[in-house]
Amino acid sequence: MARENLLTAYISHPECFKHEMGAYHPESPRRLVAIAHQLQTSGLFSQLQCHEAPLASIEQLVRVHPKAYIEDIQSTAPAKGLAYLDPDTAMNPSTWEAALRAAGAVVLATDLVMAQEVNNAFCAVRPPGHHAESARAMGFCIFNNVAVGVAHAIAQHGLQRVAIVDFDVHHGNGTEEIFHNDPRVMLCSTFQHPFYPYSGADSGNKHIINVPLSPGSDGRVFRQAVNDYWMPALEKFKPEMIFVSAGFDAHQDDDMAQLQLCDEDYIWITQQIKELADKYAQGRIVSALEGGYELESLARCVAAHIGVLLDG
Repeated sequence: MARENLLTAYISHPECFKHEMGAYHPESPRRLVAIAHQLQTSGLFSQLQCHEAPLASIEQLVRVHPKAYIEDIQSTAPAKGLAYLDPDTAMNPSTWEAALRAAGAVVLATDLVMAQEVNNAFCAVRPPGHHAESARAMGFCIFNNVAVGVAHAIAQHGLQRVAIVDFDVHHGNGTEEIFHNDPRVMLCSTFQHPFYPYSGADSGNKHIINVPLSPGSDGRVFRQAVNDYWMPALEKFKPEMIFVSAGFDAHQDDDMAQLQLCDEDYIWITQQIKELADKYAQGRIVSALEGGYELESLARCVAAHIGVLLDG
């Protein structure tokens, strides 16, 4: 069962607002501004236990990223202007620290939840992470924040069954690549297919549960996919902790893609995750922001997601 009378942690850092990839890039600081404003105006912010994200250590990062890759990212960081890691992913002078804070937020969230200082946590961070492979930045992502947290839960806290649920509109190719051969980690993912990064449709195994969704799929299709594929696998796996790659770009108002989820679908999936965590994982959930680029729907859905996490 979940622990009673504990708060939800909200972890972010000012450096995550300073990472920019150009004036017209959809993955912009305005995303975090919109979320913070929605939480303030809704009254939810006052209910959260707020923390500043620490810097992830090299020791924490090398559990999922080779040291040479980390050093390459650090050396690429520009003193001014932008340095491109791929056509969609750039670094400005603040990106190196922002990326360390983004990964460090998930590590801190893991520690807070495992220490029973909070029931669960949401990490409002950027750059996002689920496209970052062990040695490749892509898709706006540099370090795989959730993967760093999962590896920390296993290495530092001795967990043997950790689940990741990913409802971003894009397949989390990086998370899959990192944990594809590690049966201690179950990844359950829905995503639009065919669509960037054009992976995941046929790469699953017993602990990688990929459910591609056709363009135009709505909440009914999404919920059926979760009920038919995710839940039986997760019930059998009995996770000791659940991490969420929380992308909100499958929303019908987000023109990044063509899925048709609505606010209520994000409430529903968070409720399903919470019930599963209460049943098997002592309520332990760490959620981290991934995609979501239409600012109004992003802010509403993040607030709704956090509202369910808060509802003890």
